[in-house]
Amino acid sequence: MSFTEDEQRLAQPDDHASVHIAAWYMDDSIEDQRLSHQQNPEKPASLQVLQNLGVLYWKLDADQYETDPRLAAIRKVRGYSHVEIINISKDTLPDYENKIKTFYEEHIHSDEEIRYILDGSGYFDVRDLDDQWIRIHCKKGDLIILPEGIYHRFTLDETNHTKAMRLFVGEPVWTPFNRPQDEHTSRRKYLEKFGRVASTA
Repeated sequence: MSFTEDEQRLAQPDDHASVHIAAWYMDDSIEDQRLSHQQNPEKPASLQVLQNLGVLYWKLDADQYETDPRLAAIRKVRGYSHVEIINISKDTLPDYENKIKTFYEEHIHSDEEIRYILDGSGYFDVRDLDDQWIRIHCKKGDLIILPEGIYHRFTLDETNHTKAMRLFVGEPVWTPFNRPQDEHTSRRKYLEKFGRVASTA
């Protein structure tokens, strides 16, 4: 499939020099997972740090997601042919308590994880190469891609609701492989691709 220059330009992730992302290194507290868990003093994590770990980010107009040319370009260039919408709250998600526990188990996938927040908010936590948690606060309009093989987890924040678009290449596959997965092919691929960059940045 060929792409126009305009499609390729629109599909480019936001640059760390031009946008701010709400992300920080987490404390070690075992309190409610929906709290912010910022360290004291706070230790922010820049978009550059996240990009070095393979995390990509776009700020889009969630009110126009059905007609947004930038989202259309991202889908076309990156091959995201399947889309589904998920509402995560006690009132909308069947088997809510078990699903939330599953989302918060540290795991990897054998594909990218792509989420676009259409309403509400929540936290994606990712491990850096020193095994420290970085918490990313995703809000309405945030599109985030976690690379294949990165250790991560998800939780709602104190709003207790998020509506998100899930995107997939082909038929949707959402199989979590809970840690430890150091010998998993996807984990090894991740470390080969990003380990050196992240550790020397």
